[in-house]
Amino acid sequence: MSSSTTQKSAKTTERRVKISKHREKQDISAPTKFRNVPSKSSKREVAASADTLADTSLNSSRESSLPSSFKIIVGSYERLLYGLHGTVSVSSSASSDLEWSLKPMFIFPAHVSYIKSVAASPQGGKWLATGSQDEIIKIWNLRRRKEVGGLMQHEGSITHLTFPSRSHLISASEDGTLCVFRARDWVLLRSLKGHKGRVNSVSVHPSGKVVLSVGKDRTLYMWDLMRGRRAASMKLGFEGELVRWSTTGSLLIVQNQKSIYVYSTELTILYTLEHTSRIHDVKFVQRVSGSGEVLLVAAESKTTTVYEVASDADIILRPIAHLVGHRNRVKAIDTIRIALPSTLQDSTTILSTVSSDGTVNVYDLSLLPPPIPKEATDIPEIPPVAMYDSKGSRLTCVTLADGEMSHQERSTPERGEKRKRESDTALDEEDEWLGLE
Repeated sequence: MSSSTTQKSAKTTERRVKISKHREKQDISAPTKFRNVPSKSSKREVAASADTLADTSLNSSRESSLPSSFKIIVGSYERLLYGLHGTVSVSSSASSDLEWSLKPMFIFPAHVSYIKSVAASPQGGKWLATGSQDEIIKIWNLRRRKEVGGLMQHEGSITHLTFPSRSHLISASEDGTLCVFRARDWVLLRSLKGHKGRVNSVSVHPSGKVVLSVGKDRTLYMWDLMRGRRAASMKLGFEGELVRWSTTGSLLIVQNQKSIYVYSTELTILYTLEHTSRIHDVKFVQRVSGSGEVLLVAAESKTTTVYEVASDADIILRPIAHLVGHRNRVKAIDTIRIALPSTLQDSTTILSTVSSDGTVNVYDLSLLPPPIPKEATDIPEIPPVAMYDSKGSRLTCVTLADGEMSHQERSTPERGEKRKRESDTALDEEDEWLGLE
């Protein structure tokens, strides 16, 4: 290697180090803007494919203990980003009743236009992504509560954000594209193009191998994340506003207005469910105890309706409960599994809902009624276990993130903290996701 080449390499290395140190000092008032350049490694195609979706299982990712607390991050039309810290405790030693608490962590204007989507990296990940009408995806470090930078790949409003794993982010936009970013360095791995117009919603299969998208062009696309290209497409005949896989990946739904269209993995429509009012968000979630799953439907009716999902996909979804407590439309929902203090049960799944009335509600899904063999005539109403009032903000989106873990190492504080930071860094960098690299 020539001396000039060696000097150039040394200068490049020095410059990268300076940039890295500079980024660590950034606060929310001075964001760093990333360059979105596709990496060379993104051109490699992985031989594995997702041909049989029904037979794929969840990624055998590392086992991690459940968090004993949780974080709720909420976006609003007023450009404000809210961060809440949720905890649960036993009310007294003589009682097994639980006390739920929500306390603000931060409130500040995060974008120059209203916030349309938020997503937190799963399994104890540290990243938060927020997307806005200003066409920018901002990345935040939740542990340090600082802005890391902005991704400016899209040329339209950001419509959807999701982390298929703690190491990758998928975004969708009104520009008709989906982008896959690597969280380690926020490099753009692939831009998926096919939609003619706005992309409304995306959903990653539980296997992490394929993703669905729907948009203004009335088309459902299936993308192969292993190869970074389109796998299939189907004309819907209507504009899909939301698309979701079930928790098992054995069926999928597409929503439009009041209607929910249920499809098999072969993209054959099974039936159509008509809700009572305009739908704003939907989510499948596994039951807290036992097998089975339910579908949560947030709507204009100020409630979130819980539908029982039968093991036989041909059986129509049945409403079993109404989650009440809002005074206006329910705009968005999200769920997370948490550990409980010493009670009769070890863990539960909580649901957080946000509304145009400015409130954030939390529900304990262990309070849902058990599966019933036939449609219920008397549907119970379940109130929230905790509530936060933003005092008038029109809330638009919500995501849940892990709080403190239920078990922590009790070595000396300095050594324990250092070991935890090293472990977190290793997990963030080595998290396996057998997709684009």
